[in-house]
Amino acid sequence: MFETRSEKAFVTTITIILILLSAVALIPLLSVIATSLSSKSAVDMNLVTLWPKQFTLDSWGYIVDRPDLWRSFALTLVTTVVGTLLALLLTALLAYPLSKSKNEFRWGAVLMIGVVIAMIFKAPIVPYFLTVREIGLYDNPLVLIVPHLLNPFNLIIMRTFFKQFSKELEEAAFLEGCGYFRMLFQFVLPLSKAVLATLALFYGVVLWNQFQHPLLFLQNPDWFPLQIKIRQFITDDNVIMSGAVSTADLNYNERTLRATTVLFAIIPIIAVYPFLQKYFVKGAMIGSVKG
Repeated sequence: MFETRSEKAFVTTITIILILLSAVALIPLLSVIATSLSSKSAVDMNLVTLWPKQFTLDSWGYIVDRPDLWRSFALTLVTTVVGTLLALLLTALLAYPLSKSKNEFRWGAVLMIGVVIAMIFKAPIVPYFLTVREIGLYDNPLVLIVPHLLNPFNLIIMRTFFKQFSKELEEAAFLEGCGYFRMLFQFVLPLSKAVLATLALFYGVVLWNQFQHPLLFLQNPDWFPLQIKIRQFITDDNVIMSGAVSTADLNYNERTLRATTVLFAIIPIIAVYPFLQKYFVKGAMIGSVKG
């Protein structure tokens, strides 16, 4: 298609702006990577910018050998996987009936009002804390999963997606003796990969990066997830250096270890995102544009 001169100038300008913004976003990440791969002396002399100086993997070797960090990593991984699967299941079970007309589900409109209210008005922190404590989730690892099982915004996205399914397909399935549960699990969900992948990313990122919940509700260090452990590593030199036998001949210091720990936490999300990106874009557009 032929583009006018003004259209070409607009596309070029937008491309340049996006490249500059991408560079600005990448510079801190490159600096952290370079620090984690540089020697102690290079970092102490502030020689590291965007490229490692006196390349070494000693910091990574030390972090990888920390059993407390791996315990927090395993807890966070299990929490993210289990929580995401349960959240998707619960969201689908509620979104499917809400996608039906008033003739099929008479209470759908009332429940949707409640969903919208829950999305707009967040619970105050003190009543929320007291409620979570009263139901037995204080200092309980389940607090990392249960409060995140249903998000009103994600529910609306899935409901909007389900509303697009062909009524004729559902009617034909019902005539063959198919019930609502079988319809959902055998027909609707297999055709909903885009929205499922999108919401899996939404839920997964929240569960992986959660910080406030464990900070408020967990006291036992054995239940600290990865983000709390990283906070300890970054703010307390005694914690991050507690596994070092001697500090004299080490080729790493607190700065290189902090950089390595940060990368240790974000690598899994970066590794998963490319596989979900195509579904993420499609599902997000469907859920936000159509009502």
